[in-house]
Amino acid sequence: MRIPFTKAHGARNDFLLTWAHEAPAADARAMARAICDRRAGIGGDGWILVSPATTAAHGAIRLLNSDGSDSEISGNGTRCAAAFLLDAGLDAGDIRIATGAGTKQLRLLGRQGRRFEFEMNMGRPLLEQGGLRFPLPLPEELPEELPDEPLEVTILNMGNPQCAVFVDDFDFDWRDLGGRIEDHPQFPRRTNVSFVRVLSPHAIEVRFWERGAGETMSSGTGSSGAAAAGILRGLCRSPLEVNTPGGILQVRWDGDDLHLTGPAEIIAGGEFYFE
Repeated sequence: MRIPFTKAHGARNDFLLTWAHEAPAADARAMARAICDRRAGIGGDGWILVSPATTAAHGAIRLLNSDGSDSEISGNGTRCAAAFLLDAGLDAGDIRIATGAGTKQLRLLGRQGRRFEFEMNMGRPLLEQGGLRFPLPLPEELPEELPDEPLEVTILNMGNPQCAVFVDDFDFDWRDLGGRIEDHPQFPRRTNVSFVRVLSPHAIEVRFWERGAGETMSSGTGSSGAAAAGILRGLCRSPLEVNTPGGILQVRWDGDDLHLTGPAEIIAGGEFYFE
């Protein structure tokens, strides 16, 4: 079976996009694992199935992580889907995309060829557990670099679950810790994890461990959740520059909603042979 794909990335958080009607009707999770495999497949953090416009939106998306699991939303992935629709001929400056976390509004800020810049309304951050700081008990064996005591985190929802951990630096095995937090019993549906270092009142640096994908170069919902956590805890203020390994994203809090600005670039297209 030949599966058409377009490859795009938002600040090096990369996705493969396929029209939903051109994807196999069954085994979508197996297909996601195969096409996202970085050695035996095309490679990506997730696979996005795009459905055509409806009366309520210019398109709809289903996001599968690289491990085959479903995800409600990706900020970077939704920008890539908007770029996909524009590249396919959509003529719009304001784009509505239906996601598993509701319909999201994006505003096109600029375009150069197949590189786009969008501002996306990420919605209202929802603080969970009833407080700004929730003690998360971890397994007894912590990395030597971290104290043997409950880890203080901030738990939010940005359309998907987010857990922000504020750190002084990244000189510890944050990938191992991120994997253990992702699968902790506190999160029955797993969680995305952001390790956040405050650089100034208007700048943070973040490392991301994504549910179902592992380490990623950037994350739109993770950047939004990290920014919201920093603002809620009084560590920084809007607007915020979010420094990620894949580039800089901008977050501002306007009224109830967070707005995320960042790029989306289409880099390749072709067919994947799925047996």
